[in-house]
Amino acid sequence: MNAAELLVRCLENEGVEYVFGIPGEENIDIMDALLGSSVKFITTRHEQGAAFMADVYGRLTGKAGVCLSTLGPGATNLITGVADANMDRAPVVAIAGQGATTRMHKESHQILDLVQLFQPITKYAAQVRSADIVAEVVRKAFKVAQTEKPGCCFIDFPENVAEEQTTKRPISVQTPFTPLPADFKMEQAARLISDAACPVILAGNGVFRQRASGALVRFAETLNISVANTFMAKGVIPSAHALALGSLGLKARDLPWFAFEKADVVICVGYDMVEYHPEQWNPAGDKTIIHIDALPAEVDECYTVASGVLGDISAALAGIAALASPHQGRPFEALRDAIVAERELFANDDAFPVKPQKILWDLRQALGPDDIVISDVGAHKMWTARLYPAERPNTCIISNGFASMGIGVPGALAAKLAYPDRKVVTVTGDAGFMMNSQEIETALRIGTPFVILIWNDAEYGLITWHQLRQFGRPSHIAFNNPDFVKYAESFGAKGYRVECTADLGPILRDALQQNTVSIIDCPVDYAENMKLTARLNSLTSPV
Repeated sequence: MNAAELLVRCLENEGVEYVFGIPGEENIDIMDALLGSSVKFITTRHEQGAAFMADVYGRLTGKAGVCLSTLGPGATNLITGVADANMDRAPVVAIAGQGATTRMHKESHQILDLVQLFQPITKYAAQVRSADIVAEVVRKAFKVAQTEKPGCCFIDFPENVAEEQTTKRPISVQTPFTPLPADFKMEQAARLISDAACPVILAGNGVFRQRASGALVRFAETLNISVANTFMAKGVIPSAHALALGSLGLKARDLPWFAFEKADVVICVGYDMVEYHPEQWNPAGDKTIIHIDALPAEVDECYTVASGVLGDISAALAGIAALASPHQGRPFEALRDAIVAERELFANDDAFPVKPQKILWDLRQALGPDDIVISDVGAHKMWTARLYPAERPNTCIISNGFASMGIGVPGALAAKLAYPDRKVVTVTGDAGFMMNSQEIETALRIGTPFVILIWNDAEYGLITWHQLRQFGRPSHIAFNNPDFVKYAESFGAKGYRVECTADLGPILRDALQQNTVSIIDCPVDYAENMKLTARLNSLTSPV
């Protein structure tokens, strides 16, 4: 077989279900080899969309998502999605065709040094220089991509190497074992927790990666300690749970922040500071920090660890819970009551355009606990992170490491492929939607129905929010939108327009029943952004 055929056999060996991408001249050998493969190729309309699909697929399944491009502009179009996956800790393997090695030593059409280009934004980047090393490069890429902390790996595949013959075969898959934490470290952490006056838990996305949500809830219940989560860990404890304090992630002092102001011990479980810097919740650097994760903590003056418990998170939580003394009372009960009350405050609001709080209330009522929301990036992301109650792990996906706009539509497509029996909604702004709306055609072609809920304000609303806070006036943020209903219909999708607030709930329920892509144009009242800023600035502690 040739090297391209071996590459495809290696993908099959890794259990790859889908490859997202666009064919090109320099990857045609791979495309031909895929014709007889069990791996399904999803032809996308842009390489960035392909990379975002691999990103969300990898994050939801824990298995590396795969995206493919040709050389030059095809490869550079992958970069944003690759960087997003790498910083959001999603396992991805990105593959790009490349010109022949016989022309890489000189100026040549579309030739870039792709390994050098991708190295800073991946965990591993390599060029395949011989057909005989294909199996090793592919196996290493998948192993590194899926090992803590997960991320993206990149393979550069020259066209002349793809044609070379080889007798090599795929290498058997071996999954690295996460070691058990050291007993003395669990004992040390248990003593700190037992002696704490007011501990609190900060749970991050690493809990999802180790499938440790259940263990976290049992730990919190056993020791009677409240839990706040980062944006990317929504659902790590059910929002309805009495110990759940909601999401921590705004730079402003939001309600969950007051739990950290009062706490003397912070138990960080699977926490990635790339999401939310510790100087936001530990500005004086005076908290006693317990770090429970697979890997050591990043060095930071506001994150000096008193006890680092490294290894399997579930085992660590169970071991510490068995040794520590449970805490009494509910010091954050009033705080939780305030958080819950805020979610319900606009349940019956009928003002139009629709307030962000009302949109999220109606969305929650329309979805089941296992259904999936994919948030694009913009002002709506902040509202979703604060107010959308997630009851299950990985049911509210927020990009918050790299935080790239445009992830919503391709991400929803990937979520529907990963979980075809669940309803999927992407919450997106009008700006983020238009960045990758071309993937609506991809979704319709492959039969992946989902709902696109557009928060329409005809400007870059999050930037407006920042500008108003800093300068008191907006600058160059307005734009015009197409008629989103007609735009939907031009693809063959279903289009809805919310013309009064009372229509939103029924429209959502109807759209979720459609066996197609449905697009909802919902005017949003972003005057609530500055009202929220004013309210947060005047907040006093309910603790």
